[in-house]
Amino acid sequence: MSDTDNDYCLIDVTRPPRADGPPYAACVLCREPTEYPESYKGITLCPVCEWREAERTSCSG
Repeated sequence: MSDTDNDYCLIDVTRPPRADGPPYAACVLCREPTEYPESYKGITLCPVCEWREAERTSCSG
């Protein structure tokens, strides 16, 4: 068994690349700035919403 952080979880979550600077993409839930580039095509979440989504969808151990 490997020692990666997500061995116990079957949910595949891919994250967009972090932005080097502005402009930042808006969070799809609260419209606050995210850490991701505005040019990223896809769902972007701010750190707060990302944390809440992770709590909501976390795997039970």
